[in-house]
Amino acid sequence: MTYRVVFMGTPAFGVPLLEALVASDQYDILGVVTQPDRPQGRKRKLTPSPIKEAALAAGLTVLQPEKISGSPEMDQIVEWQPDFIITAAFGQFLPDKLLAAAKIAAVNAHASLLPKYRGGAPVHYAIMNGDAETGVSIMYMVKKMDAGDVIDVIKVPITDKDNVGTMFDKLGLAARDLMMATLPKIATGDIQPVAQDEAEVSFSPNISHEQQFLNFGKESAQQLDWHIRGLYPTHPAFVEVDGQRVKLVQVKPLSEKTQKAPGQIVERSKKQLIVAAADGTTLAIERLQPAGKGVMDITAYLNGAGRDLTVGDQWAQDHIEE
Repeated sequence: MTYRVVFMGTPAFGVPLLEALVASDQYDILGVVTQPDRPQGRKRKLTPSPIKEAALAAGLTVLQPEKISGSPEMDQIVEWQPDFIITAAFGQFLPDKLLAAAKIAAVNAHASLLPKYRGGAPVHYAIMNGDAETGVSIMYMVKKMDAGDVIDVIKVPITDKDNVGTMFDKLGLAARDLMMATLPKIATGDIQPVAQDEAEVSFSPNISHEQQFLNFGKESAQQLDWHIRGLYPTHPAFVEVDGQRVKLVQVKPLSEKTQKAPGQIVERSKKQLIVAAADGTTLAIERLQPAGKGVMDITAYLNGAGRDLTVGDQWAQDHIEE
């Protein structure tokens, strides 16, 4: 049997799943719904979403409503009467009328172990909070955010080398495999959905600009590492150096303790910059991006903008209030 599908998604997280649906002869994709093209980069060039690019490459119909509720695009989906509506980080609430248009089910692949981290940035918060694992939950869609019954889950470890980018790659593959294994079971009723425990719910709201600023006086080396990896590369974390914002890409918490004040340089050589953090902890700065420059390793930085730095200098400063 071939199932008629409308796929809804925006970031690269959903691309492996979309490609798997396209490759399978079990699914006929009626259309793909994604966010409108958005300006990106310094030149603010209108850029299609990764899902749009994948859909066009597969020759699929693409719909891009600014708001799905009450739109002509929603009317089109309702008219199609798909068997499945499948979402993977689409980025908008779906109204009841649209959810009801799915003859079998409207299901979502959410990048967390629900009910933990409902919302728009579950991967970011899992890393920033130092979680050892996260995962993907396949759930029935309801009008309330990420609150539907959970059909199946898969767990994915978070290593000390992972950042948001690497975890999205891993979770995208996990979502593909889990959804492709789960859809036939949903169609036949061979599932046992589990209602989410409201007492265990936590949220992951979209990352704010303020969350990008690092605070060496309040965060330990380990917390700074989680913070940096939990925002890179989508919302790079900043530290302020001589009044200039410097993005931190990669650091390494160290076991050595120090009496120096948070933000001060503990050790400096041609290839190493060690800085004090909260609670006497220390970390090595390994990769960073000074204002107006590209990402560089610490050696390049110390040979350039950081060439005059010495032990005891106050490197990381409180950020400038806007």
